[in-house]
Amino acid sequence: MRLFHLVPVIALMLFVSACASSGGSANTPPPAESENLVDAYQIGIDDIVQVSVWRNPELGITVPVRPDGKISVPLVGDVSAGGRTPNDVAKEIQERLAVFVRDPQVAVILTDLRSHEYLSRVRVTGAVRQPISIPFRQGMTVLDAVLAAGGVTEFAAPAKSDLYRKTGESTRSYAVRLDHILEDGDLTTNFKVAPGDVITVPERTL
Repeated sequence: MRLFHLVPVIALMLFVSACASSGGSANTPPPAESENLVDAYQIGIDDIVQVSVWRNPELGITVPVRPDGKISVPLVGDVSAGGRTPNDVAKEIQERLAVFVRDPQVAVILTDLRSHEYLSRVRVTGAVRQPISIPFRQGMTVLDAVLAAGGVTEFAAPAKSDLYRKTGESTRSYAVRLDHILEDGDLTTNFKVAPGDVITVPERTL
């Protein structure tokens, strides 16, 4: 094949590559980072943590982290939580519980991120009834956040909604078909949100 025959092919490949590196689309969901971000989050004083032990519900607790950075766990006693990730705390509790419980399976979940409350909020802006900034909750989705904002207004263009997520120094946008979610029950783009996410609902152009 001659070189000039390859030029259109190369140009097409470059175009596709450029499109792939731009913002997200309705068919490109954001990475499942909400769990990852929470797992990497360092627990702070006043954060509410839930400790669950599989098949041993009596050992479960939901408590705030004390000013000394510790929580008290049944059988185990005081465990340092401040400045550590939920996974690290769960591993320590699991190891210490093994003395009392056979093969314990421990989960530590953050239910309220009070110590970094501003950074952990989710914001909904644009053509919604009440633009809001709400605390992140594990398992929260785009629909949860939009409903908390009172839903969209009659001037909204829900089909053009976006979710913005900052990762490191870069921010990416992911298209949200809010019209499909609200009108058809199609949850394909009802993404799980992460701390710091911003959801925008633009007004339709006249």
